Amino acid sequence: MLGERSTFYYSQSHQPIHQWRWKYVAAVIVLILARAANSEQKEEVAGWKVILPGMELRWLSSESKKEEGESRIFIVRINPAKWQLIYVGISNTGDSTAKTARQWAKEHDLIAAINAGMYATDYKTPVGYAEFRGCVLSGKVNKYQSIAAFDPRDPEKAPFFRIFDLDQNGVSLGSIRREYSSLIQNLRLLKKPGENRWEQQDRKWSEAALGEDCAGNIVFVFCRIPFTMFDLNRTLLSAKIGLVALQHLEGGPQAQLFLNVGDVNLEMFGTLGTFDSEKEGNMTGWPIPNVLGIKRKE
Repeated sequence: MLGERSTFYYSQSHQPIHQWRWKYVAAVIVLILARAANSEQKEEVAGWKVILPGMELRWLSSESKKEEGESRIFIVRINPAKWQLIYVGISNTGDSTAKTARQWAKEHDLIAAINAGMYATDYKTPVGYAEFRGCVLSGKVNKYQSIAAFDPRDPEKAPFFRIFDLDQNGVSLGSIRREYSSLIQNLRLLKKPGENRWEQQDRKWSEAALGEDCAGNIVFVFCRIPFTMFDLNRTLLSAKIGLVALQHLEGGPQAQLFLNVGDVNLEMFGTLGTFDSEKEGNMTGWPIPNVLGIKRKE
């Protein structure tokens, strides 16, 4: 296209051809260098792979984990103004059996799926309070201090997505329900505005987590290699990706993340932990009763 247009410009200006060529070549070189510099600057600052508008992927590597093999922590950042977060599971879809994250995604047209949270011994009921678009899936309120809320009743007054700390002044289950019709209560990892709530311990596990960043984005976090939650939190905060809140969804071999969008197709699942009764391994996804999924907004 540039060649076609350059012929037109020359025929109109009647400049000597050698002068025009040198000016054209110089302009193109300047443009290429400027774009390259700008692209490198953006990549250095952002560090994210843009999958589609409003959805980006990034991975972090922990120096302390290199001796243990796969050390990457996968992070998916999702703009809730462009994409919708939904709850899919046995409790609300009519399905009678658990499925892997990939299977839930395939059957319910999700482009991404991660665990919705831990579940009770009936293998379907969330252990904390759970409500999706006004339908209460679990009415049990436990001591977990983190509630993820989405589907605002009035999008002009409340953000599309937010993680609340129940021990903050003025925050309660009732106050959140007045603003949102979908709520998921889970164990807290980071308290706003980015406070590590875990002490160091010996126990490690693979982790699937749900976060919010300082721009209000939904953040999916997954790491296969077992971390202590103290070390995982510290690694995420030191990466300076703007993470302000994070809740534990699932650990061990049940932890999963599936992503199939653009040119990215990932299926990741956790391994076993570090107790004597557990062995490293697991190369298949375990069936889980519920997931949080991402769909295009209509």
